[in-house]
Amino acid sequence: MSEYACNASEKPVASDGRQESARLSAVPAGCVQNPTLASTPLVTVVTPSYNQGRFIEQAILSVLDQDYPAIEYLVMDGGSSDQTLDVLRKYSKRLAFVSEKDRGQAHAVNKGFRRASGEILAFLNSDDKYLPGAVSAAVKGLQAQPDAPFLYGEAYHIDEDGRILDRYPTEPFSCSRLADTCFICQPTVFIRKGALDEAGYLDETLNYCLDYELWIRLSRLAEPVYLTRYLANSRLHKTTKTFGQKRQVHWEIARMLKRLNGRVPTTWTFGLALVILETRLCLDRTKPIQNAVFILALSTLSTWLCLYLNQRIRREERQQIRHWVGLVIKGAGKAILKA
Repeated sequence: MSEYACNASEKPVASDGRQESARLSAVPAGCVQNPTLASTPLVTVVTPSYNQGRFIEQAILSVLDQDYPAIEYLVMDGGSSDQTLDVLRKYSKRLAFVSEKDRGQAHAVNKGFRRASGEILAFLNSDDKYLPGAVSAAVKGLQAQPDAPFLYGEAYHIDEDGRILDRYPTEPFSCSRLADTCFICQPTVFIRKGALDEAGYLDETLNYCLDYELWIRLSRLAEPVYLTRYLANSRLHKTTKTFGQKRQVHWEIARMLKRLNGRVPTTWTFGLALVILETRLCLDRTKPIQNAVFILALSTLSTWLCLYLNQRIRREERQQIRHWVGLVIKGAGKAILKA
C-alpha cells in the first residue's frame, strides 16, 4: 500500500523510484507551520517510521508543539500495519506523509531529505522526542556559527513509558575522540542542507551506524556546534535495533571505521570482543575459574580482532587492551566478593 497526504485529496498508487521522487517534490507547502516568515530559516524535520504506532504520536507532538515558527514536517513511513497510519491521518493537516515500502531507515530519511525545502535539516525517529524549544535553540546556535556544518546537544535516555533513565554520554566535540566513541546523540542533530549536499547523504548500506558514519563525514568539513542545552529524549526499549543486536552493531561500526579512517580504534575492537563473548559464552563470572576463562578469552580475542582489522597492534594499543582487561578483572572481583 502507498499513501501520501498533506492537505491533498489525491492518494497516488505505488510507483517506481523516479515517479516517487517526482511525487514527493510536489508536496504542497501547506505543511510549513508559518511559511510567511521569509527571514526565518526553514527547518525540515524528517521522521522515518515503521510500526511504531505506540510511540509516534509523542514524536509528532514534540515537533508540532515547538515554538519555532517555520518548520516543515515530513514522515516517511515504510508501510506500517499497526495504528501508525491512523495517527498520521489525524495530523495530516500539519505534516506531510508517505506510507509505502522502503529499503530501510537510511533510505526513508534520505527520501525525506531530498524532498526537504528547509535550509536546516533534522531527523527524529518515531520513538524519540524533541524537548520544548529544541528547534529554536538549534537554529540560534547555527546562526551564531555560520561555518559549522551541523549542531548537536545534550539528551536524555528514556524508557518505554517516557521516564528519564540517565543522561546520554554526550561530550564536547573532538575529531579524534569521535573515532573512539559516538558521543553525538542522533535526535539532537541539526544539519545545514549545504553541508549535507557536500558530505553526502546517509549510507543506505548501513543498518545500525548510519548516523555515526554521517557525523564523521560531516565533521570533516568543519567543527560542529556543541550545545550544553538538552534538546531531545532518546528512547531505549527492547524493539530498538541496537538493543538486542549488539554483536551486529559492533561489527558494522568496526568495518565502517576501517573504511572511513583506515583503522579501528581499540575501544571498538575491545568492545566487539566483549559483546561476542557475552553473547556466546555462558559463564558465571562470579565463580573464579569461570571468570578466569572469560578474562583469558577476552584478552586473546580483543588482541586477535585488533590484528585482524588493523593488521598490526601499536604499543599504545597493547597498553589500552591490558588496561581494559584490568578494569574487567576488578569489576569481576567485586562481583565475586559479593556472591
